[in-house]
Amino acid sequence: MNDELIRFKKDQKFLVFDYETCSLNLGSFNNKPWQIGFIICDKNKILERYNFLIEWDDLKVSKEAARITGFSLKKYEREKKNSAEVLGKFESFLYDSNYLICGHNALGFDVYIHNIHRKLNGLNSDFSYLDRLLDTNCLARALKLSIPKSEKHGRLEWQYKLLHNRKKGIKTNLKQMCKDYSIDFDESKLHDALYDVEKTYEVLMKLIWEVEV
Repeated sequence: MNDELIRFKKDQKFLVFDYETCSLNLGSFNNKPWQIGFIICDKNKILERYNFLIEWDDLKVSKEAARITGFSLKKYEREKKNSAEVLGKFESFLYDSNYLICGHNALGFDVYIHNIHRKLNGLNSDFSYLDRLLDTNCLARALKLSIPKSEKHGRLEWQYKLLHNRKKGIKTNLKQMCKDYSIDFDESKLHDALYDVEKTYEVLMKLIWEVEV
């Protein structure tokens, strides 16, 4: 029994996060993150919940993104919080080495959006947290494609290989993973950042017992 596996680290804490954005463009500073949801949790329960709408002067959410995410301009104007303050609160956990970081498709999307969030606040790129990141989308592919982590590949490199390993008929989106694990979910709430991270946490707690990480 390998006590280095996450499943056996009884005191391990996690930061699970998700951004909602104006579009899917990962290369444009116009694709501003307008919502971030994140939770602090251990393997038994969620300890803290955070949900912020992020203030920008020139936010332009595409019609498709608004439809998918349920973006409401009235709610946004009423609840938006200072971008730098939101980023600071999030990063107080993100760069704390005591936490493992988790997101669903984080390596394919959210890490880029976090970088845009930093850049728009005048900060340099800082991906130093990536070695602590678990992407449940990648872990689900490892499980469904039977691709274990080899000793010669680090966990991050292994996950990036899985990120780009797509096979027809293999579905690993959050909705599918909730179905696979019989996790109750409300499809109308998917793509709300806080709801997504809560479901990602439930999926993660299943995956760590099936994937050797």
